[in-house]
Amino acid sequence: MNNSRRKNLSDVIRMLRSAYSMTETACDAEEDALDRIPDNLQGTDRYGQSEEAIDNLNEALDKIDDAISCIEEAIQQ
Repeated sequence: MNNSRRKNLSDVIRMLRSAYSMTETACDAEEDALDRIPDNLQGTDRYGQSEEAIDNLNEALDKIDDAISCIEEAIQQ
C-alpha cells in the first residue's frame, strides 16, 4: 500500500473514532435516561424501546471498533 492510500485510511480511522465518540455519547445519554425511568414504568413500551436503542448503539460501537481494527491491519500490510 502506498503512502497516499495509508494517509486516506488514517483519515477514515480518525472519522470512525469521531463517530465512535458521538455514538458512545448518545448511548450514555440513553442509558442515563433509562436509569431515571421510575420502577412502575419499567415494563412499558417506552422502557423496552430505550433498552433496544441501547442494545443497537452498543452493537454499532462494536462494529465501529471492528472497522477501525480492520483498517489498521490493512494499513500495516
